[in-house]
Amino acid sequence: MKIVISGIGCALADFVYNGLDFNNSVFKKYSSLHAGDGGLSPGKLVFTHELEKFAGKPYAEILDEITQKKAPDTITVGGPSLVSLIHAAQLTDVNDFEVKYFGMSGKDNISENIRKIVRQTPLNIENYLISNTDKSPFTHVLSDPDYDDGHGERTFINNIGAAWNYNAKLVNSQFFNSHITCFGGTALVPQIHDSLSEMLTEAKQNGCITLVNTVFDFRNEKKNPHKPWPLVNKIDDYQLIDILIMDGIEAIKISGEPTVEEAALFFSKTKLSSFIITNGADNIYAWSNGTLFSKTELFKLPVSEKVKSSIKAGLLGDTTGCGDNFVGGIIASLGWQLKEKRTEKFDLTEAITWGVASGGFTCFFVGGTYIEKKTGEKITQISELRNEYLKQIGI
Repeated sequence: MKIVISGIGCALADFVYNGLDFNNSVFKKYSSLHAGDGGLSPGKLVFTHELEKFAGKPYAEILDEITQKKAPDTITVGGPSLVSLIHAAQLTDVNDFEVKYFGMSGKDNISENIRKIVRQTPLNIENYLISNTDKSPFTHVLSDPDYDDGHGERTFINNIGAAWNYNAKLVNSQFFNSHITCFGGTALVPQIHDSLSEMLTEAKQNGCITLVNTVFDFRNEKKNPHKPWPLVNKIDDYQLIDILIMDGIEAIKISGEPTVEEAALFFSKTKLSSFIITNGADNIYAWSNGTLFSKTELFKLPVSEKVKSSIKAGLLGDTTGCGDNFVGGIIASLGWQLKEKRTEKFDLTEAITWGVASGGFTCFFVGGTYIEKKTGEKITQISELRNEYLKQIGI
């Protein structure tokens, strides 16, 4: 029997501009002055229409000024759901696993380019709908490899397009007839995001393992900049999530706590089954209540020293998609552990090691999605990175 993994959420075209300087006068001209004002901010996302309002000029003019009218270094598929699912599909054996994406694009060249790229991967996109009235979502990714002491950072400018009108009623029932259901970056698919509790409830009623990975929620940040971002309807609904994956900023914003450490403590006191909080080049936080993974106290794991040193030495493409591929590694590990039908609980540390290796591998090419030249190429390279990481953490 095949393990079926279905994911829903953000998918778009990424137009990546490398080698920008977030400290120059042009970038600072359009930089945010306070939270939710529509300006640019390293590591965060802003919508095109909000940036236009902030700057008082058309977005095309802003982009030309920031990039000095240069063409993007690469055009690839992006989005916290699509990228992580592509990665999971590439890591898992098509004879034992089927990975499906659910979402909606417009009917335009962007959509055609996305589909052309995705068809070079094992991901099933039969449920990737087309809207005849909306444009396809896209993101311009501005990358400064020297930012944050050479660790690099990106800024994202997003046009949400067809994702505004994608809703739970358009989701095929196949989604809930899966072994693992993944909700990726739903803050960029507003109606799905606002129905998250209801969709998680249906998934759990069908016996699905549920994974949620978050993205910067610019919509709710602008609406209520000093209040926690809504994720589920009520705090008890956290029990519907088997694993919640966030970065440090997202964890702070969703919990309403002032630091990553306090956010981690907040989530450990909810009915959430488990969580992982990534934190850039700093330690990863993780915890499990024992429902899906073996029970653990709150613990930390480092990032990959091999990848970290390679980044500092300049041996990389860019950091776009690191977080999304990290999630893809977690999804693949969930699939493998489920396929093994382990009698004991799943292993959270094991899943994280695949996430770390997967996210690290992304630093060695440009864009978030790697197109394999031959099947198995990617898992071979990621396994080598993982083995180095296992030695680093003493496993």
